[in-house]
Amino acid sequence: MSVDLNVLKDQLDGRTARIALILGSGLGGLAGDVDEALRIPYAEIPGFPQSGVSGHSGELVWGKLAGVPVILLSGRIHYYEQGDAAAMRPALEALRALGVEILVLTNAAGSTREDLPPGSVMLIDDHINYSGLNPLIGEPSDARFTGMTEAYDAGLRAHMRAAAEAEGVTLPGGVYMWFSGPSFETPAEVRMARLLGADALGMSTVPETILARFLGLKVVAASVVTNYGAGMTGAELSHAETKDVAPQGGAILARILKAALPRF
Repeated sequence: MSVDLNVLKDQLDGRTARIALILGSGLGGLAGDVDEALRIPYAEIPGFPQSGVSGHSGELVWGKLAGVPVILLSGRIHYYEQGDAAAMRPALEALRALGVEILVLTNAAGSTREDLPPGSVMLIDDHINYSGLNPLIGEPSDARFTGMTEAYDAGLRAHMRAAAEAEGVTLPGGVYMWFSGPSFETPAEVRMARLLGADALGMSTVPETILARFLGLKVVAASVVTNYGAGMTGAELSHAETKDVAPQGGAILARILKAALPRF
């Protein structure tokens, strides 16, 4: 199913943006910081994918952040909700059709590193698609052979680092590993991920990055760390912990993004 662009364009009434952000857990408050905001619930956009995950509000917001026109997707649909790695494709195709050129992805993630504690933020330099799933499976065109050498744009990452430095915020880079979810990883899987070079683990972002690159969008992404990986502290993991801790790092990432957007 595709998004009804005529309806969406009528709702936006001529509003456009070059930059779109997908807000993960802990970043929902950023939608409240938008000036001149126009809010459209996903349910009112025919064909738009809707998430059933608590903590994801489910609305498209047009407005200005730091004076820059943006489109925010407050909430995303995940692979584990329907078993479809390409679940976000209709949304991303709609963004491109609206003139979006840059996609900013955010997520909540678990850390494999002692020096990357809950409440911190990690800039994603690269990813590992551990799930083995791919949203381009079944795509008939040769465009499905999408290059991923620079999945996360080097120039945009440099702007994020410069913005963080200007804000006096530490922004380490790292590798994000995508697990399908919805269950959390085991301690053995966390140890394996660390050995393979993963710094953060999560259940989103990678399929969106692949789709965005397929569609010709530049991508930059960051993780809000909500917990240490299973087995690192002895505590059990939970979605409630993710929702409780995410706003801490989310506030830091929001500061960085507001400083970075004018640089984009």
